[in-house]
Amino acid sequence: MTGGVGSADASGDRSVAAGGTIGSVNTGDIVTRIERATLLPAEALTVSPAGLVHLPERTQLFVGRARELALLDEGVGVQVLCGLGGIGKSTLAARWAADRVADHAVVWWITAETPAELDAGLADLARAMQPEVVGALPEDALRERALQWLAIHDDWLLVLDNVSAPADLRPLLARVGNGRIVVTSRRASGWQDIARTVVLDVLGPGEAAELFTGVCAGAEGDGLDELCAELGYLPLALKQAAAYCAEAGITPRTYLGLLAEYPGEMFAATAEGGEAARTLARVWQVTLDRLSDAPLAVRVLRITAWWAPEDIPRRFLEPLGTALEVTEAVRRLAAHSMITLGGGVLSVHRLVQAVVRADPSEETGRARESAARLLLLRVPTDEIRAERHVAVHAEALAGHTDPADDTEGFAKLFLLAGAFFGVDVRIGRAVSLCGRATASLHRIYGPDHPAVLVAVQSLALYMHLEGGGDGAAVELLTGGLADGLRVLGPDDPDTLAARGHLARVLRSTEPERAKELFRENVGHCSRVLGPRHPQTIAARHDLAEASSEVDVRVLEDLLTDAKRASPEDPFLCETVQRSLILRLVSTGETERALVLSAEAIEDSRRRYGDADSRTLLSRLIEVDVLRNDGQAERARALAAVLSEDCLQALGENQLTQLARAMQS
Repeated sequence: MTGGVGSADASGDRSVAAGGTIGSVNTGDIVTRIERATLLPAEALTVSPAGLVHLPERTQLFVGRARELALLDEGVGVQVLCGLGGIGKSTLAARWAADRVADHAVVWWITAETPAELDAGLADLARAMQPEVVGALPEDALRERALQWLAIHDDWLLVLDNVSAPADLRPLLARVGNGRIVVTSRRASGWQDIARTVVLDVLGPGEAAELFTGVCAGAEGDGLDELCAELGYLPLALKQAAAYCAEAGITPRTYLGLLAEYPGEMFAATAEGGEAARTLARVWQVTLDRLSDAPLAVRVLRITAWWAPEDIPRRFLEPLGTALEVTEAVRRLAAHSMITLGGGVLSVHRLVQAVVRADPSEETGRARESAARLLLLRVPTDEIRAERHVAVHAEALAGHTDPADDTEGFAKLFLLAGAFFGVDVRIGRAVSLCGRATASLHRIYGPDHPAVLVAVQSLALYMHLEGGGDGAAVELLTGGLADGLRVLGPDDPDTLAARGHLARVLRSTEPERAKELFRENVGHCSRVLGPRHPQTIAARHDLAEASSEVDVRVLEDLLTDAKRASPEDPFLCETVQRSLILRLVSTGETERALVLSAEAIEDSRRRYGDADSRTLLSRLIEVDVLRNDGQAERARALAAVLSEDCLQALGENQLTQLARAMQS
């Protein structure tokens, strides 16, 4: 074709030349339609010497994260910041990238929750590099131009925010690999082949307080530390609460009260002008929506929301499905950073639990019932192997529920949990749970039900052990014995037990009356149950203990009888054995007492383990025997180790305090 404006020449077989716009070209064996085409050289995408930067607005409020910043500095290639929604991944990435602008020709932020968003971000990068191409190339061509530039350069940094799945990045990583890429994601797994992960944890208490007061100046004190702890030191929750306090003109303590009374509303609340999508309720709903194809995973999260946030044994979830189904549910939750795993247990952030519990749907109530039922299934028939985790999680369940809603199952669970805490000498917690159970059983059954009478006895005993409540304990047990005689009759084992409990409480204040009750109980038990029944032996032991000068031979005979009567339940044997050891000490037979105390320690370790309160109590008795044997230095050394072990296993309780006192 020749001549005219826009003319062009072509020669050769099937050649084409165009001097203007053409719609189609036919070369004989192929027709190519060209709507609009612009050919650009690779060099068309250039970056100004000053560099190209696209980042979120730099926050002036940034605390902590020294470890994570150092890990990013040390990294190369691709790194992933992963963790729970709201833990501060994007804030950290933006802060670090802003401080590295001078080190890169291009620093570009892309919200990449979906592959489409990632492609759009790359196309935006191409437009920023060469504004002249805007309108000249379609989106896919722009994305391709950006990929070409990234592939042949190495002085760039991409931040890909909120990536949903590792697979979404594979097409990009297959094309580029010489620069730096920092990814933020709630996905905690699946990155091992393509990136190094940096797992974010919550802030420390001091950092949390600093962040809060940075948003709400003057909030120091008046509940600040308590609120930070209640919010689990989660950055998003702290900012959300601080902004609300600042705008509403309320203190952290007032916010705590609102949070307790209106959790659902407070988790969804934001200050005026705040980003509604960044509230706790909305942030985690995104993850729950992604788990909609895994209903068992959501159910597990709903159930565990009613338990303590840490040390949830995975075996507690076994009744929910097959081994594979439960494993898959747990895996999915961990993969989306909704739970953390380790050592056969899982943990859930306390605010995730609170938001899930605040859901008003019927599934929330069903999950609460399931939480109680699963704990009851873990209650052993043999108290020897009492599941301490049951008590901790039952206590958490009690704290999250209204006593008016307690069913028989809830009350039974709380009573058993109180007994577990009693064994661990955590008496205050035992009193609280037994009191809750007693009140609920009384409401459900009325005052004369056998379950209520037994619960009253347990509550009174723990009130006595707690100290300062002997008057109330005596009143409860006196009424309990009278009710037992009236409702159950004088020969019922629960009535006999009620008399023994009352006598034990009276030993310190009315020793003669206590001794008379013990003597009366021995007669009743022998007549009703027989002289070799464990309850009769326990009554004989109580009477012997009430005597000021009990003979060693009496205790030896009792120990022999106890071993014959209850070989499967060592509680009675251990109780009598401790009395025998202490009596031997009082009579000066410390050498034999040391032998028996060493045997008691080994037996406890074999039955219960090193961290059980019964093992720790046996060790405490050994320290006392050593002191009385004149081995003061050895006793102090053992007491020092014992006090640390008690503190670690049981916290601050009577055993810990006694062990500490024996160091002097």
